[in-house]
Order: sequence, then structure tokens, then C-alpha cells
Amino acid sequence: MSEHEPQITVIGPDTQIKGEMTFERTARILGRFEGKITSGGELQVGATAECVASLDATTIIVDGHVEGNVAASDRIQLNSTARVNGDVVAEKLIVAEGASFNGRCCVGPEAVAELQTRNAAAASPDARAQQPRENGTTQSRPVERPIPEVKPAGTNAAAFDWVGKAGNGEANEVSNGTNGWGPRTTAADGAA
Repeated sequence: MSEHEPQITVIGPDTQIKGEMTFERTARILGRFEGKITSGGELQVGATAECVASLDATTIIVDGHVEGNVAASDRIQLNSTARVNGDVVAEKLIVAEGASFNGRCCVGPEAVAELQTRNAAAASPDARAQQPRENGTTQSRPVERPIPEVKPAGTNAAAFDWVGKAGNGEANEVSNGTNGWGPRTTAADGAA
């Protein structure tokens, strides 16, 4: 294979994997995967794929079933046979007719920047807690953040006002304390 031909890693339809995988370039999942997948390039979830995993890549194209959060620094494309149950964050989102998506959606450059800031903060030593091991030493683990409460329609939070965008641009808007993730509330709602 020459240097200029794209390299694609394929996880076949008869393969079942549990754990965490990282790819530098393009990866195509055709089997079952549980855990976390990270790719520096394109991640393709084939029509026969079942992913119970969080996905993070530059571009993600889904034809199969994904149960978990999906984040792309560039584009997420849900083709007509895609079934996604989880939150998506991307600069661009393409949803074909027939695709099924159930979750929250954050799209645009601001959404990607907020996700990167949040991930960097979660990876910092200050944002990690110590968990005791059986041998008496400690092990770092990420601090779990609560899922923000979604306000019912008719309150001051807009239905799609997520990831740091001010819905009406007024100066009295404040975050609900979830680092920009969750609906925005006004000072009148009691948020601090």
C-alpha cells in the first residue's frame, strides 16, 4: 500500500469488542462494540454495527445503531438507516430522511469549542478525584457531573438553548452551573 492511499481499519461484522479503541486515521465498525472509540480521522459505523459506546472523531458517519454520546470536531452524518440514542455535538450535522435520533443536539463551532474546553477541564489534575484501591494506594478518576434538569416548555429556558449560547442575548442570563451544558436560566429562575 502506498503512502497516499487511505488506510482504513475495519472491525468485521462477526467481531465483538468491549473496551476502549483509538485510531489515528479512518475506522469502519461493522460488528458489535461496547466502550469508547476515538479517531483522529473518520469513524464509520456500518449498517450491521451495534455500538454501545461513546464516539469521538473528526467526522462520524452512521448507518447502524449507536447507543451513546457522539462527538465530532467537524461533521456527524446520520444516513437513512442510522439509529442513534444519545447526545450529539458537532460543527455540522447532516440527518438523512429515515434516520432515527433520540437525544440532545449541540451544533456549531461554539458547541465544539465548549466540548473541547469541558474535556480539557475534565482531564486536568484539579478536576480529578482520588479513588482508593484495595492495596491502599489511590487511583485518579474523573469527577462525575450530574445531568442537568430540563425545564418544561413555557419556562424561561429555550428548548434548544444549550452549550453557552445566550437565547435572547440579554445580560441577565446566567449559567445553571453545569459549565455551559444544559438550559440557560435567567436570574429570576433562582440560578446562581
